[in-house]
Amino acid sequence: MFDNEIGNLLRHITFRQLQIFMAVVEQKSFTKAAEKLFLTQSSVSVQVKKLADAIGVPLFKQTGRKIQLTDVGQELCATAKQMLGALENLEMSVADYQGLKRGNLKLGVVTTAKYIAPELLGEYGLMFPGIQLAMNVTNRDKIIDRIKRYDDDLYVMGLVPEDEVSVTCNYFAPNPLVVLAPSSHRLCHAQGISLEEIAKEPFLLREPGSGTREAIMRLCRERNLKLNVRMELGSNEAIKHGIVGGLGISVLSLHSLVLEGVSGMISVLDVEGFPIMRKWYLVYPKEKTLSLPAQRFIEFSVDREDAITKRLAGIWPKLSEYVDGS
Repeated sequence: MFDNEIGNLLRHITFRQLQIFMAVVEQKSFTKAAEKLFLTQSSVSVQVKKLADAIGVPLFKQTGRKIQLTDVGQELCATAKQMLGALENLEMSVADYQGLKRGNLKLGVVTTAKYIAPELLGEYGLMFPGIQLAMNVTNRDKIIDRIKRYDDDLYVMGLVPEDEVSVTCNYFAPNPLVVLAPSSHRLCHAQGISLEEIAKEPFLLREPGSGTREAIMRLCRERNLKLNVRMELGSNEAIKHGIVGGLGISVLSLHSLVLEGVSGMISVLDVEGFPIMRKWYLVYPKEKTLSLPAQRFIEFSVDREDAITKRLAGIWPKLSEYVDGS
């Protein structure tokens, strides 16, 4: 009986209806969805209504001027992403067998990973010029929300969200967190600086939701220390400018110094417990079926581990002590 009900439901739903439904979800507007699809608003409304009628319950609800998914609408959204993704994957598989290289790859990237993800995407794009690339950079909390909504193909993260959502992880590079100070700071040439002494210094901290912030706060909680937080800033670039300006010291990924290095106005301090040797992972929901471009990007990124590590050691030679011993 249940199989018959599912069969009847599928016979009354078309992929075009699912595409239109997903456009409304993504655009959060019937009007904008119509513009994106080059359809009239009435056509979009009719197709969404037919889809809701086939399922038997409303898919959207009106909240003021905004539309929101109903509970069933959210379930349909997750299912539609899987179905449409599988169809796209089949299309790319056929193209691949024909010797073509085309498709899409969309990355969700935590803020600190913006120093490594664009380089990987650029090199990958040279290998597969037919793949359309996209990247969304935001903090860790928002990336977790994007994972739950299946917004992207893959996610670059340093702190895996094991409790928040069920994911599959692929390690591809080290992500050492180091203590940074202006090169004129009194502690720049000191050895084995205690964490207690660092905690007394004016400290620049990332905003709540940052993985880097969580890492340093966790270390301080383990040592029963409280940071002397002078300022919270919303980006690594703002923190680096604050360090150069003498506002305080901070903890950032060594990747954030790839362009300028540590021979200029910012130096790495030799602090006990540092570097915090975190890792970069490519993450995706466990139940998600990966597209061919996503599968190949994982393989490509994992193969780049040695090159990435050597470049970081070139910025800060002492890193090799920790990488070799890990």
